[in-house]
Amino acid sequence: MTSIDDLPIRDDLRGLSPYGAPQEPLPITINVNENPFSVPEEVALSIIERISRQLPGLNRYPDREFAELRAGLAEYLGHGLTPEHIWAANGSNEVLQQLLQAFAGAGRKVMSFAPTYSMYPLLTQGVGSEWVAAPRDARFELTPDAVRTAIEAGSPDVVLLCTPNNPTGTPLDLETIAAAYDATSGIVIVDEAYAEFRHDGTPSALELLEGRPRLVVSRTMSKAFAFAGVRLGYFAADPAVADAVRLVRLPYHLSALTQAAAIAALEHRDTMLAQVDRIRTQRDRIVTEVERLGYRPYPSDANFVLFAGVADPAAMFDEFAARGILIRNTGPADCVRVTAGTEAETDAFLTALAEITAQRPELQLTEGVRA
Repeated sequence: MTSIDDLPIRDDLRGLSPYGAPQEPLPITINVNENPFSVPEEVALSIIERISRQLPGLNRYPDREFAELRAGLAEYLGHGLTPEHIWAANGSNEVLQQLLQAFAGAGRKVMSFAPTYSMYPLLTQGVGSEWVAAPRDARFELTPDAVRTAIEAGSPDVVLLCTPNNPTGTPLDLETIAAAYDATSGIVIVDEAYAEFRHDGTPSALELLEGRPRLVVSRTMSKAFAFAGVRLGYFAADPAVADAVRLVRLPYHLSALTQAAAIAALEHRDTMLAQVDRIRTQRDRIVTEVERLGYRPYPSDANFVLFAGVADPAAMFDEFAARGILIRNTGPADCVRVTAGTEAETDAFLTALAEITAQRPELQLTEGVRA
């Protein structure tokens, strides 16, 4: 049977594994940071109505510039943005891929700060660029000085900053983002996929866009909007950045049905985002309770919690799976990550963690406390 290695694949892709989180049919799946709440019926009906209008015209290509959707996204983001500042694609991963196709490529470097989103090095590899991972501190935080020093030493063409950071949940302050921008002549992409879950008062990098034509802020409708199945990501930046991405995008890359669904969701954004506070409550509850059980949770501005103190993350993953709960063993070495779900899902997770800790004490590292 033919394998990948038997094919004339690019040498720099040999030995790599595709991205993919476990998709086991377990009763509770709190491993990929999905919104646990279904699309409300009133919004679903509006989406159906919007899509139905498109069906007779599916023999024609969709609006290549998705003008109505861009206007809706600009209105949602505010900050004086216009449709010309907005670009969208099939999920924020495609947004990032298009940006790297335009601004990275062979002979160029892409830098981020590890641990961070595991797709970044894969996307970098996919466009033939060099991946550079600079370190975070012991609490996975970054300072302006640390970012500036790393960028000046590495001379990257693209800098990727994830805030809140995946998998740690760590936010970035605006001073650190501004320091990154000032330290490079390249593109700085701020990935705000989880921005709507931030604690009140935490600013967005959208505030820094004016006067910074090389700054890009990426967002998604997958998380807070409960729209993961639709695949709609977008960015805000100087209009010239959108012009650059047009050079590499596939023609008619956003289907008419995707555009219709996203426009309808934006029209009902208050309803779609009504569950965010409930999710944030469960996130904060997880932080409190896992610490009470003797683990070391990291502060999170996202809809998930990373906690340390796990002696064998793979075994911990298996213990939860045996109880019908899917969590994420995504690293760092002594950590696991759990998505904030419904109250009932959080109840089940915390009950299982207490049970595992009591029955398998060897799975818990007990030395020290969170730094």
